[in-house]
Amino acid sequence: MSEGTGPRTVGELGEFALIDRINAGRWQSPAVLLGPGDDAALVAAPDGRFVVTTDMLVQDRHFRLDWSSPYDIGRKAIAQNAADVVAMGAVPTAFVVGLGCPADTPLELVDGLADGLWAEAGRLGASVAGGDLVRSRELVVSVTAFGDLRGRPPITRSGARVGDTIAVAGVLGWSAAGLAVLTAGADRAEFADVVAAHRVPRPPYAAVLDLLSRARDAPAPHALTDVSDGLLADLGHIAAASKVRVDVDSEAVRDRYLERIAAALSADAAQWILSGGEEHAFAAAWPATAALPVGWRRVGSVCAGHGVTVDGVARAGAHGWESFGGADSAGSAEPR
Repeated sequence: MSEGTGPRTVGELGEFALIDRINAGRWQSPAVLLGPGDDAALVAAPDGRFVVTTDMLVQDRHFRLDWSSPYDIGRKAIAQNAADVVAMGAVPTAFVVGLGCPADTPLELVDGLADGLWAEAGRLGASVAGGDLVRSRELVVSVTAFGDLRGRPPITRSGARVGDTIAVAGVLGWSAAGLAVLTAGADRAEFADVVAAHRVPRPPYAAVLDLLSRARDAPAPHALTDVSDGLLADLGHIAAASKVRVDVDSEAVRDRYLERIAAALSADAAQWILSGGEEHAFAAAWPATAALPVGWRRVGSVCAGHGVTVDGVARAGAHGWESFGGADSAGSAEPR
C-alpha cells in the first residue's frame, strides 16, 4: 500500500480485519441468537423445523460488474434465496454468505456488496448471521437462507389439482428484457424499468407472506413456486411433481410494455415472458373456487395430463434457464 494511506484492497486489509469491517455496526434479527464472531451462528427454529436453501452467483456468468453495482449484486444474492424460502410458505429469518474474491478486490466493492446483502435481508426483517471468506479468481457470492414455517405445513410443488387456477404475483419477462437491452447496448431511459429488474430482482414477498399471516382456515394455494428459471420451466416443475398438465393462457401473460421494447430490439416478448426468469415472481395453483388475493392474477389452469402447454399446445424450444446450457444472465453465450 502507499505510504501514509490506509488499505485499499481486500489483500491489504486481510481476512479477519475484513470480516470485522463487514460486520461492524450491523443489526441482527431476533431469530439470530448468536451472530458472527464464533465458530458458527445460532439461529432459532421455534417450531422444531426450518426451511433451508442455497444459491450461488459467479462473476461474468450471473452478473457483470460493468452492468451491476456491488450493492445491486448483494441485493440480488439475497433476493433469489429469500424467494425460494417464501415459495415454501416460510418466513426468511437468517442468511449465511460465502464470499470468494481476488486479493486485489477494492474494499469499496466489498462494502457495497455487504450493504446490498443487509438491505435486502432487512426488507424481510432478517439478517446475515455469518459466513466465510476465501480467495478466488473471480467474485463469487454463495448464500444459504433459513426460514421459519411458524407451525404451518410447507407449500410444495406437488399439491396442484385438476381444475385449479394458475395465478402469478409479480412481473414476468422483465429481467430477460433488461438483459437483452444491456446486451444490445440499448440502455435508454425508456427501458430503465426492465434494466433495473435485471440488476435487482424485487420478489413480491408480501403477496405470499400476507397470506401466511391470515387465519389458518383462509384459502391457500395448493402448490407454489418462485419463477427463477422461467415461467414454463417452473410451472413444469409443478406439473411434474403434481402429475398434472399446466396450461398457460398466452393472452393473460401479455405485456404491452415488453412488446414495445421487443419491437425496438427485433426480439420476441413472448419468449422473455414464458422462458425468462430471475424476477422471482411467484406462481401458484389455487383452488378454482377461491377468490384470488390482491396482487395475484390468473394466467392459466391445471388440467389432466402431463407437462406444460400454452393455449393447449406444447411450445417448442427452451422453457427456461438451465445451468449447463444456453446463454447466461450475464449475457455470455458460453455454457453456464
